[in-house]
Formats: sequence, structure tokens, C-alpha cells
Amino acid sequence: MKMAHTCVRVKDLDASLKFYQEAFGFEESRRRDFPESKFTLVYLTLPGDDYELELTYNYDHAAYDLGDGYGHIAIASEDIQKLHEEQKAKGFNVTDMKGLPGTEPSYYFITDPDGYKVEVIR
Repeated sequence: MKMAHTCVRVKDLDASLKFYQEAFGFEESRRRDFPESKFTLVYLTLPGDDYELELTYNYDHAAYDLGDGYGHIAIASEDIQKLHEEQKAKGFNVTDMKGLPGTEPSYYFITDPDGYKVEVIR
């Protein structure tokens, strides 16, 4: 067995696609439109990786209540410092670099247009 995908529900599909493509370089791997049921599924992958992030867009849905159960998804980067600086320069909502207690900074968080947290790790 292996993980297949993670789904996040988005309010503005275009804004979410732009965020994941510009912030991380995600590429659209496939799209499934269901206009009669009023939703679209867009699957994104990172180059060289087959794990998918599914963006589910329900037509005319208001912003989602994230509740207090969702934590984050994590994306690994070989050059975390460079990515962090690029995302800050592009105006994305990113935190400062952080480290677990007693460790060097090795991660940060970026927030997508729907308020979902994405952890970027070394």
C-alpha cells in the first residue's frame, strides 16, 4: 500500500491553483469536472513525485470552517532557505524559520488562500 492523495476543499479554485503552482511548483496532473453535481476535482503533483494534492472545488460554496482538527500538510525542500526567501519575496504569508526545542531552524509554515497551513521542512 501507499498514500494516494490528500484532499483540501477550496473556495476559489483559481486562487488556490495559482498559490500551489507559484509557491511550490505544483503541476496539474488531472482534472475531473462534474457540472451536473456542481463540483470540480483538480489533482496536483510536484515534479518527480506521484503523490497528489486534490483540490476540491464545490461551486458557489462559502469559505470553509477549518475547525480545530486540521493541522497541516508538509512539503520537503532540499533548499529550504532559498524557497523561504522566494516565497517571502512573492508576498506569501510565511512564518519565520523555526526549530523544535533545542534544534536549529529547519521548518516554517506558509498559509494558502483558504487558510490551510503547509509546513515546509528540510
